[in-house]
Amino acid sequence: MSDYAGLYRPTSLQPFYTEERCYIVEHMNTPQCEEVSLAECRVAPGVTTQLHSLSVAERYVVQRGSGTMELSGDTSQPQVFAVQPGDSVLIPPDCAQRIKNTSAEELVFLCICTPRFRPQHYRVLETDDVKDMPAID
Repeated sequence: MSDYAGLYRPTSLQPFYTEERCYIVEHMNTPQCEEVSLAECRVAPGVTTQLHSLSVAERYVVQRGSGTMELSGDTSQPQVFAVQPGDSVLIPPDCAQRIKNTSAEELVFLCICTPRFRPQHYRVLETDDVKDMPAID
């Protein structure tokens, strides 16, 4: 547990576009607090993020818009379900995941990673033949 106490101010709150096909604003991601990071993710209407996994635990907290979430953990069949504002999604480490914005507005959600997100935690799972998300049953 970090013993740092005090203000953390990010160097920039400008969103940046990622290969994941979304915009990210990192609100808190610092070596001063290795236990957790907090980012805001924005997905344009109709866009599905890249199929990927992280080697850390992640949580999504949906703020605006609606979408379809796909998680492929330790089962052969992926879980596919609708998300809307107020929903939280728990994503364990190494779980394949992606989300599709099904609304006419931006899908905005907070991403909380424990421990904090670092680029080496990200693993691309998408191939040219695996781009379409299964439908919700």
